[in-house]
Amino acid sequence: MARMPTYFISHGGGPWPWMPDWRARFVNLEASFNAMVKELPETPKAILMISGHWEDDSFAVMSSAQPPMVYDYHGFPPHTFEIQYKSPGAPELAQRTADLIAAAGLPVRLDPVQGYDHGTFVPAYVMYPDASVPLFQVSLRKGYSPEEHLALGRALAPLRDEGVLILGSGLSYHNLRNFGPGAKVPSEAFDKWLGETLALPPAERTAQLLDWEKAPHAREAHAEEDHFIPVYAALGAAEGEVATRVYHDTDLFGGVTASSYRFG
Repeated sequence: MARMPTYFISHGGGPWPWMPDWRARFVNLEASFNAMVKELPETPKAILMISGHWEDDSFAVMSSAQPPMVYDYHGFPPHTFEIQYKSPGAPELAQRTADLIAAAGLPVRLDPVQGYDHGTFVPAYVMYPDASVPLFQVSLRKGYSPEEHLALGRALAPLRDEGVLILGSGLSYHNLRNFGPGAKVPSEAFDKWLGETLALPPAERTAQLLDWEKAPHAREAHAEEDHFIPVYAALGAAEGEVATRVYHDTDLFGGVTASSYRFG
């Protein structure tokens, strides 16, 4: 099979595709997900999502044949707690993934009960609304070690040649207490640093990314780095390849700048 690129995607806010007013805010993001599908070399055998909404003591791998839904948001309309995205899981690929992670010396376990969180089912729905592509997740590991998540990505790299599309799903700016006009300066500055860093030669890019807390407004952009850490898995799986920005907004929620990137 053709080698798949990897992506770090900003997945937007809550269950936005199911709310018309919110969907209008994310028209550029929706267009970027649709463009991703068109630019893939072929339909993926499966999508592997590393979402900022699932973390575990180890790297847990979703292994259910039909994962349930996880409505990990609050304050949204009742119908958004009835959303169903019935993509099948990928148990055999989950085992293959766990074996690769274990071979890299990283802690790993299979999880047969975890369901799709909104960092996973939202972009997957926009990309494949018919739920035709198998979908599974690997958790973040508590502690958010950039080095460990980069190593995770490196371990997952062989899956790219097996038809698996690897998506790190987060948000390039994620400080819920400072959405709106107050986000303008920190999100712009951090987004600029991220773009410039990802454009560097591979070795220098990796070194600077690992030292991310020295970036402008780093802790204002990510008070906790759960939505940033997925970038390391996406990069690690395509560490020597070119990064291309595939999505960019400058006024989400009245002030947030956000971006997504393809590797390879």
